[in-house]
Amino acid sequence: MPAADVLIPAGVPKGTPLFGGRRLFERLTRSSEDGLKRAHFKNHWIAAALLSPQLIILLFFFFIPSWKALSLAFVQVDPFGGKSLFVGWRNFTELFASESYRNSAWLTFWFTIVQNIATLALAGALAFATDHIIRGRFAYRSILLLPYAIAPVISGAIWAYLFNPTVGPVAMGIHAMGLPWDPNLRSGDALILITISAVWKHICYDYIFLVAAMLAVPQSLREAAAIDGAGQLKRFFTISLPLITPTIMYLFIINMVYGLFDTFPIIDAVTSGGPAGSTTTLVYKVYQDGFVMLNLGSSAAQSVILMILAVTFTVLQFRAMDRKVNYQV
Repeated sequence: MPAADVLIPAGVPKGTPLFGGRRLFERLTRSSEDGLKRAHFKNHWIAAALLSPQLIILLFFFFIPSWKALSLAFVQVDPFGGKSLFVGWRNFTELFASESYRNSAWLTFWFTIVQNIATLALAGALAFATDHIIRGRFAYRSILLLPYAIAPVISGAIWAYLFNPTVGPVAMGIHAMGLPWDPNLRSGDALILITISAVWKHICYDYIFLVAAMLAVPQSLREAAAIDGAGQLKRFFTISLPLITPTIMYLFIINMVYGLFDTFPIIDAVTSGGPAGSTTTLVYKVYQDGFVMLNLGSSAAQSVILMILAVTFTVLQFRAMDRKVNYQV
């Protein structure tokens, strides 16, 4: 065949020797993903300009505060910020030796676990009921999603009013049943109140994910189980629940992060950490020690510990999402 009639393979630049052996083989067998990973900006300043807003936000609201907290964790600063003294690990050792900090850690652990399980259970029940509501399904979903649009501090203020021992309608109903209720004086009542507020605020988030996961379950599997005589609950626990386990694992980690960090405005609006510190979680203790007691060194050390916990849960989240799960139904 004449050289002019030789067909040049697609992707090989014009003028490339066709009988270059190894060079030709490498060009023909190159993965098509290489083109997807290359930058298509002829001017690198355009790419930098597009990335700069997010990078600036991360710089000023994450990296600089993180570095400042890390540096303050190893120094002792006077309340007016005039002088600082390097103390090494003393802030951390005093922190772990503090009984109030250990109590706050145990409180945070149990509070996070309880609100996590309660949120998942209630959101799962509501998501399960979604498929069985024929009339008013749109209104049902809209009502469930309303709490997500309310600010956490407003949510806390609403529940604080409802359970107020003096004027709260729910508290009056509890007193009418002959039960004691006063979250201003009783630590157990205060803990129950912030748990209810936190669950109510976050339940719609779990509901959205669980409904989407249940809709992804193959209908043919549930229909086959129904033909075999399995009831609705049995179909849920034997078919739907195993298939949505990855979503549940993801929500479990997200709920842990929510309980550790995002419940600060609720606690501040409902109990302000009281009574007698019975609802002072780790994130609220950072605020109290740093901005109320002006102990910046201890507050920074607590921030570093919370930062480590956040990174740990983030790694667990990615490992749970990247893990390949195979089910046999």
